[in-house]
This record gives sequence, C-alpha cells and structure tokens, in this order.
Amino acid sequence: MNWDQAKGNWKEIKGKIKEQWGELTNDDLDIINGRRDQLLGSIQKNYGITIEEAERQIKEFEMHH
Repeated sequence: MNWDQAKGNWKEIKGKIKEQWGELTNDDLDIINGRRDQLLGSIQKNYGITIEEAERQIKEFEMHH
C-alpha cells in the first residue's frame, strides 16, 4: 500500500481500516486522514499495545490491501 495514494482514496480505505480496527472511531479516522504515523499512534492508544505490535499489524494490513 502506498500511503500517498491512501490519502487520495481515504474514504475507500478508511472503511477497510474500520473493518480491521473496529475500535477506531470516525473522529480517529478523520484525524488520521491517510497518515500512517497517525494510524500507528491511534492503534497503539486505542488497543493498549506496543508501538512494535501496532507496526506489525499495519504491515500485515498493507500486505493485504
């Protein structure tokens, strides 16, 4: 997944992100707005996991989308 393209297709991609990480709110997704670093922080905060685990989950998501 190319995150520059993700910004352009954010409405489409945020639905997939919401499926993967259902605890992220619409407000979270609006703040993230296609920025990988914001997604990383939001996943870490909302799920109470390490930055390394959040990074692993994002990499797995990227491989599938």
